[in-house]
Amino acid sequence: MQLRPPWILLAASLLARTDAGFRDVTRESGIDFVHDPAVGGKYLIPESIGAGGALFDYDGDGDLDIYLVNGRANRLYRQDAGTFRDVTAVSGLGDGGYGMGVAVGDVDGDGDSDVYVTNYGPDALYVNRGDGTFVEATRAAGVDNPAWGASAAFFDMEGDGDLDLYVTNYLAFDPAAVCTDPAGRRDYCGPAGADGVADVLYRNDGHGRFTDVSRAAGVARVGKGLGVVAADLDGDALVDVYVANDGEPNFLWINQGDGTFVNRAVEMGAAVNALGQAEAGMGVALGDADGDGVLDVLVTHLRGETHTFYRGDATLGFVDATLASGLGGTSRPYTGFGTGFFDADHDGDLDLAVVHGRVTRGPDLSGSPSYWGPYAEPDFFYRNDGRGRFAVEPAGDLTARVENSRGLAFGDVDDDGDVDLLATGGGGPVRLLRNDMARGSWLVVGVPDVGAVVTVTAGGREQLRVVAPGSSFLSSGDPRVHFGLGDADAIDELRIRRPDGEAWRVRGLPANRRLVVGGRR
Repeated sequence: MQLRPPWILLAASLLARTDAGFRDVTRESGIDFVHDPAVGGKYLIPESIGAGGALFDYDGDGDLDIYLVNGRANRLYRQDAGTFRDVTAVSGLGDGGYGMGVAVGDVDGDGDSDVYVTNYGPDALYVNRGDGTFVEATRAAGVDNPAWGASAAFFDMEGDGDLDLYVTNYLAFDPAAVCTDPAGRRDYCGPAGADGVADVLYRNDGHGRFTDVSRAAGVARVGKGLGVVAADLDGDALVDVYVANDGEPNFLWINQGDGTFVNRAVEMGAAVNALGQAEAGMGVALGDADGDGVLDVLVTHLRGETHTFYRGDATLGFVDATLASGLGGTSRPYTGFGTGFFDADHDGDLDLAVVHGRVTRGPDLSGSPSYWGPYAEPDFFYRNDGRGRFAVEPAGDLTARVENSRGLAFGDVDDDGDVDLLATGGGGPVRLLRNDMARGSWLVVGVPDVGAVVTVTAGGREQLRVVAPGSSFLSSGDPRVHFGLGDADAIDELRIRRPDGEAWRVRGLPANRRLVVGGRR
């Protein structure tokens, strides 16, 4: 009798069941995108990193459109009542760089969503004209980062109402480097043989004109940055920045309120795992997973490691609670990239999705003869028990395939009040996954301030969300925050705290509605 490793049995059990969860509606929605690595088969590291995508309303019509980053030319799909049409040519968003990630934000304060694309090579900024078209404004805006950009996040570091920009830079890559797998076959190199590159922080001086303040702000420290998220992580109402580094300690840039940042990842317990080991940080998820009113952070990692769950502690900072959370054993065999906390079933607890894909060759789990078959792995859905403990469960088409996945963006694409998923692939198709598991009441709140904290009290419990669309891996999600309310039919209290400390509250709202809170200007 041939025995199979437990991780293969786990993958097989997920694939064998396709319970109602998420349904793949990509094709019927009119989306025909397949990621093109452009130089596939040459074993150059950039093609193994893949690319991300964004869910955002580029034309101001109230629904989410889709932007997909590519190795050759990016694509923009406009939504019209659930059907998507490729409008790249007329929009001007078909960036020709070797695409990696995307960040979305209103850089010039005109109410439209602008797009920043990170590339292997110079990045690019596209400013929204407000008529469905964009103009490339990289040099004019002062954000022409020449390094290998990965994830990026817009945030207001000074509380002045302008969106600043943090860009993670990955490696100083040598295309001449050659690596092989244990069998002597050519394969992708890892990051250990290449030098890291310092990240970049751009301060918005107003009206979309930026200055590189990396050195002055204290963040010009060499790392191997991949994932990033911006939020208040120490409770002082200033927006901080957390960076997942590949094979090196992570950064936690604590905002000092004077234009400078101090890396406090070590003393706050978020630099390395509980064993003191730096891991291969890729994607970052942010949320109050255990419902204690303090933000938690999850970082996805390479197979052989675990996805690490840093539980937020109001006194200590963060504590590695990976084993107690139930995420340790299930995640160790897989390489995680895009990820996020979200309430998939509307029970008021934040569940978790992680998409996977190897960066070096392994056993072929896909059954596909394609080039990327030996790099494919299953994607996971973790249900939260309400106390920050997670269990892997099948979730329809999200967990029914074995592919080489990379980015993951979250948002209510079909405007039915629950959170849908957009999963991008490295060398494979994008997947638009409609949520069919949500039951019960909900609330969606739009706040035009990245880093704002939104708290809802309903049904005898309090929930906290942060406006942080720039997280996961190379991706940008719906800027609106979403709450599952269970069987509650009303919201007792809604509170919003903006990055400058301004607070707003309202009582006695009905459930199952969308709210849009105006800006300060």
